[in-house]
Amino acid sequence: MAFQCQRDCYMQEFVTSVVACSPAELKQEINGKKEIIKGFNVKLQDTILFPEGGGQPDDHGLIGDVPVLRVTRNGAEAVHFVGSVLEVGREVQLKVDWERRFDHMQQHSGQHLITALADSMFGYKTTSWELGRQRSTIELDTPSLKPAQVEALEAAVNEKIRANIPVTVQLLSLDDPALEKVRSRGLPDDPAGPIRIIDIEGVDANMCCGTHVSNLSHLQVIKLLGTEKGKKNKTNLIFLVGFRVLKYVERSYSIERSLVSLLKTGPDDHVDAVDKIQKTVKALQKCNLNLLRDMAVLVAQNFKLNPERGNFFAFHKKEGDNEFMSIIANEIATEETLVFLTVGEEKGPGLFLLAGPSQKVVELGPRVLEMLEGKGAGKNGRFQGKVNSMARRGEVEALLLEHCRKCTVQ
Repeated sequence: MAFQCQRDCYMQEFVTSVVACSPAELKQEINGKKEIIKGFNVKLQDTILFPEGGGQPDDHGLIGDVPVLRVTRNGAEAVHFVGSVLEVGREVQLKVDWERRFDHMQQHSGQHLITALADSMFGYKTTSWELGRQRSTIELDTPSLKPAQVEALEAAVNEKIRANIPVTVQLLSLDDPALEKVRSRGLPDDPAGPIRIIDIEGVDANMCCGTHVSNLSHLQVIKLLGTEKGKKNKTNLIFLVGFRVLKYVERSYSIERSLVSLLKTGPDDHVDAVDKIQKTVKALQKCNLNLLRDMAVLVAQNFKLNPERGNFFAFHKKEGDNEFMSIIANEIATEETLVFLTVGEEKGPGLFLLAGPSQKVVELGPRVLEMLEGKGAGKNGRFQGKVNSMARRGEVEALLLEHCRKCTVQ
């Protein structure tokens, strides 16, 4: 059977009745964490809320004043997941989230058009597609798509939009010979009722269960953003349709104005300005690295020239890396001196190096690692690693110093 959303994709409100309501759970990702929501699965006499399928996400909307969180298809029925129980037999009014629905209609019909012309113009078949939240992709059965082909394809699809071509729906039975002429990637495992065909007049006839525009002019415009390498010698074509193109232009213009303010140049000079900044940063980083190396040598020499130096040396610097610490350790004779070096935030994450007599390092390294909440390993008189918190660095220094004093006394 066809749902009301498939018979009239433009209907935004609809009155129906509740057929069944049973307790259920829904797995959802909230703020990056998977959570299980308890609620109810509701079946209606008919629905204008599209269940996910054919590469198209499900609709959102309301049953009365109860939000519908998910719509799925179970055979010939649509199952609506809601957070509140609904009385069986009750007459209810459905309302679809029209902004989401029309966006899906534009992207889906746009995909049909792009797929049809990519095939007719270049012989590239569509093997799959994805309707994403911000952009959509079509997987084409070709290793590559040349920039000139992308440009020609974009011009062709937009010419069809301007031609005001009707898009109609046909319902065919499974044994209808006309199905052999229809483009399809195969029937679902559980087909229910007649087969639904989306017909773009004179352009394409494709088997599909999704919601679509009634005329190509409703797509407004299609922008092909470019291509990416796909799986198994295929190419992903990235595209936007309709309002998504307008939003993309709006975001791009906003970013452009921000860059004008930051870079103090016009849009045409942004690439050159950023390139110049990157080269300057690389030069400064190289200079800073050389300074850190020189500083490491001076830190070690300052310790070695101190007539009152003992057999323990500790040093911390916010800026630095493993090489900085290694240079200091190499400059100091660690066969007799225990060296504890750290770089990073005073009480935040960072790096450490413990160097000295092998027996001491083997004994003390794991204790340092535990106190600083880190991960690391050691060999040949050195123990180093990453730490989550430098908050107990002072305690570590006191522990190491006390250990060295005991060894001196012995």
